[in-house]
Amino acid sequence: MPDLAEAPIEARLSPTCARHVEPSPARRDRLLFADRDGGDRRARDELIERFLPLARSLARRFEHSGEPLDDLVQVASLALVKAIDRYDPARGYAFSSYAVPTILGELKRHLRNHGWAVRPPRDLQELSLRVDQAASRLSQQLDRAPTPPELAAATDCSDAHVLEALLARRARGAVSLHAPAGGEDDDCVLQDTLGISDDGYARAETRVILDGLMTGVSPRAREVLRLRFCMDLTQAEIGALVGVGEMQISRIVRKTIAQLSQLADAAGVADDTPRPQPTDVAAQIAAALSPMDGRAERAWPGVRVCGGPVAPPARMAA
Repeated sequence: MPDLAEAPIEARLSPTCARHVEPSPARRDRLLFADRDGGDRRARDELIERFLPLARSLARRFEHSGEPLDDLVQVASLALVKAIDRYDPARGYAFSSYAVPTILGELKRHLRNHGWAVRPPRDLQELSLRVDQAASRLSQQLDRAPTPPELAAATDCSDAHVLEALLARRARGAVSLHAPAGGEDDDCVLQDTLGISDDGYARAETRVILDGLMTGVSPRAREVLRLRFCMDLTQAEIGALVGVGEMQISRIVRKTIAQLSQLADAAGVADDTPRPQPTDVAAQIAAALSPMDGRAERAWPGVRVCGGPVAPPARMAA
């Protein structure tokens, strides 16, 4: 006698049923799941092919999410395979009642993890998906784009939450900085149109201010500042060139900086205009007096500084 477990499904029915009645879908599913539990891979493959249309239809619900439909169908198909492997017919409920939440959950998880360039909070992501689905449905019913109050009524949330969800949609996709900024034939990309922070304007303004303020200090003080902040000499080296002690050079620097600050206040320089301060001497003076660092000016000691050329020290000129 042949083994009924190895026979086709139709052969396992009674002769009367086999001749007159086709097996119902529910009965056929039960038999296929019974074969799956017995290790029959053909039954598992047939179940997958049987419910693939269900996975595709669920994936199409999210086709307006910005993700490619092929990717969504693939995610739904993998979720279907997991549902088939995990389904237990002994619990007494239909397979579709278990498969639909499983597939939808995998689709939503995929959109949360991979569908956003910048990830907002989870509740905002889910609300954005609900708003998208409601907008698609209302657009078909109204033949126009729905308003925020209509979307709020359809999603059972406030107008403010709908507006927040609509703004969050912008975080789903990102545009490459190398994308064309104009037409397809334009070589300009978006990166070329972005502004950058340029501190050259502030340095130029500070230099103009110092150029006028330097006329109020003695020539020796100007030379000491130039040697200290433009040429990056130590106080001992400056003292040897000027002919005074190291402590005297330190006092000259502090006194000149304080004098420049007083001259700036007396000249009525705006509060938001950069000016030399005793607490930030090197940053203000060095940035304003010279467009190059100390090493560069050592190579070109005759550079024009603060209104006129200054003769380099004798030992450097040699």
